[in-house]
Amino acid sequence: MKILCIGDVVSRIGREMLFRYVDELKYQKQLDLVIANGENATHGRGMARSAYNEIMRSGVDIVTMGNHTWGCREVIDIMRKERNVIRPANYSGDCPGEGSLIHTLRSGEKVGVINLIGRTYLEPSDSPFEKAEKEIEKLKKSTNIILVDFHAEATSEKLAMGYFLDGKVSVVFGTHTHVQTSDDVIMPEGTGYITDLGMTGPQISILGREKNSIIKRFLNGMPQKFEIAEGKGQFCGCIFEIDPKSGKCAGTERIFYREK
Repeated sequence: MKILCIGDVVSRIGREMLFRYVDELKYQKQLDLVIANGENATHGRGMARSAYNEIMRSGVDIVTMGNHTWGCREVIDIMRKERNVIRPANYSGDCPGEGSLIHTLRSGEKVGVINLIGRTYLEPSDSPFEKAEKEIEKLKKSTNIILVDFHAEATSEKLAMGYFLDGKVSVVFGTHTHVQTSDDVIMPEGTGYITDLGMTGPQISILGREKNSIIKRFLNGMPQKFEIAEGKGQFCGCIFEIDPKSGKCAGTERIFYREK
């Protein structure tokens, strides 16, 4: 079984990159499932209904979110009506939506997906480690194939989660920091891992934003309006091959395409 996980989709350019590459990769790599982080899909903050619809038409199956989950109010209605969008499970139980799901493939096999958010340098939330264990226990009743999107800032927190869940889930992939790391690996107990998938969005940018305004902020410390960058795009993600019987990861392949 091959599952493509796509890093933070940023703005119109990120959505265009999905249309350019997802179907092609599905055919070339014989993918069974595609997961994308969509918390930046609408102008870099949140996911409106129109952006969700585009993401679905591009061939993505499941959308995870992060610290910009509530950036567009429409996401609440999306999560109430659609069964393939999840937000961090360690948000308050009073928040709309779910933090995990079970997806049934055409083959009939079931795949579990969990969304978590880190606590280091981000807004307060419940423990992602404790919540991960609870969600895994729930999903294990239906499947032993489970992927975790850990939307976190600190690489140390992401690595800690990877080792904490090693052998308990199939894959732990990091999102949020928008820069792809080259540390995709199969951990000692069989869990596939990467610290950050990277960003699918504007190529000539600083984390998807227009570079000059951010450089000015670093130079003089004055507030700046960080506009979304334009121009050519890039596509970042990682393909994880999973043994459906054991639920363990059998291989990883990083994906990083840049428009010329």
